[in-house]
Amino acid sequence: MNVLIVQNDAKLGRIWQRHLQRQSHVVDVALDQDSAIDRLHEQFYSIIILDVVLEGGSAIAVADYASYRHPDARVIFVTNTSFFSDGSIFQLCSNACAFVPSATEPEDLAAMVEHYAKTA
Repeated sequence: MNVLIVQNDAKLGRIWQRHLQRQSHVVDVALDQDSAIDRLHEQFYSIIILDVVLEGGSAIAVADYASYRHPDARVIFVTNTSFFSDGSIFQLCSNACAFVPSATEPEDLAAMVEHYAKTA
């Protein structure tokens, strides 16, 4: 399964990428909105792991583009802030399936990828 990680922190993105690759996923990492959009234009991803606060763009724009380009793709939002802690991300993004802290263990994130990919 193809997974796209959109994360400003390249080190964290690589940790998640390596963990998911060990579970036989094909994983790409984008560090900002533009590179994420480019990736989504080129390839279908069943799951997108998307940092809510992108320094290089807007996570909502990435999720909206994914919804338009790949309506079956699901988005797992991650954050290290309290933005959207009220759950409003699910009202803003129809493709949102989860909202978790950036500190979520890679094993738990991988389990969510497996679970939500079944519905993608």
